[in-house]
Amino acid sequence: MAPLTLDALLRGLKKGAPDPVYLLHGDEDVLKDEAVRALLDAAVDPAARDFNFDSRFAADLDAETFNALVNTPPMLAERRAVVLRGVDQLGKRKSKLRDELVRYLAAPNPTTLLVLIVAAGEEPDPEVARRATSVALAALEPERVRRWIAHHSSKLALTLEPDAVDLLIAAVGNDLSSLARELEKLAGLAGDRPATAADVTALVGVRRGETVHDLVDAALERRGAQAAQLVEPVLDQAGMSGVRIVMLLGTHLLGTALARAERERGSGRLEDVVVNHLRAARPHGLRGYKDEAARWVRWAGLWTAAELSAALRATLAADRALKGTTVTDDRGIVTQLVLGFAAMRREAA
Repeated sequence: MAPLTLDALLRGLKKGAPDPVYLLHGDEDVLKDEAVRALLDAAVDPAARDFNFDSRFAADLDAETFNALVNTPPMLAERRAVVLRGVDQLGKRKSKLRDELVRYLAAPNPTTLLVLIVAAGEEPDPEVARRATSVALAALEPERVRRWIAHHSSKLALTLEPDAVDLLIAAVGNDLSSLARELEKLAGLAGDRPATAADVTALVGVRRGETVHDLVDAALERRGAQAAQLVEPVLDQAGMSGVRIVMLLGTHLLGTALARAERERGSGRLEDVVVNHLRAARPHGLRGYKDEAARWVRWAGLWTAAELSAALRATLAADRALKGTTVTDDRGIVTQLVLGFAAMRREAA
């Protein structure tokens, strides 16, 4: 059976009682936490939760302790819940705890909800996945991040003006953990009023027109002077580095090359074709797939295949320079790179 999505899990919980065992895996830990909260709300009365909920790490348990946790009767409730994190470590070595877990999954205790959590970047144990209700919690597509922001903001009693959402995503990206932290700060700053782009600037230190995406747009549109002027303010932003900028430039160059290749191949509905490629590859750090596809198709007309190849080689060289020196001039390396994109067109002319 294919793993459930978070949406499918939530729909199922509205229709009936939870299954006895769930396996949560994938790279988005924030969504795992949301799934755990939904499962606890469905399984255990909040008034009795202090007596009927345990959260442990697999590394801290032995087979006997695990058995006691999952077979303890609920107190003043129909069901108790046990959350076990780090179960990915059990499959990497033979252990009595893994053997006991597999044995338990064959006939789980009906009065215990067991939630098994696999760490981000780790693959679930196939045998455990077959015997539990598997839920895959991958990173959201960019288009869904806005809906997640609206959902999470509502829990904080926070509303955001549309341009504040735009700037927040441009500044922080699509990482839900980082977005959740910034939304909590915005809720405290804005109070009862809607949060504005100025509030985002005050918290994150990013002004409209000076985001990393503004830099990428200027570079790929061959506006070398403007791109170079943006390098310093973008690098001054928290969490930003030359490597991150160069990686994003490389992603957009590859996307533009893909759009150009599809155009030369004569593909119809070119933007839709590129969106399908994006959904298959799910590259990190992009804006909405439809918007990015439109940009790549447009930019494909600004570059020849030879220029794109040269720009990708230059980007790879910049990445190596940033990672390979002990004293790195991020500003100089990135500035030289984006100016080079514009110079390629002048040389070709």
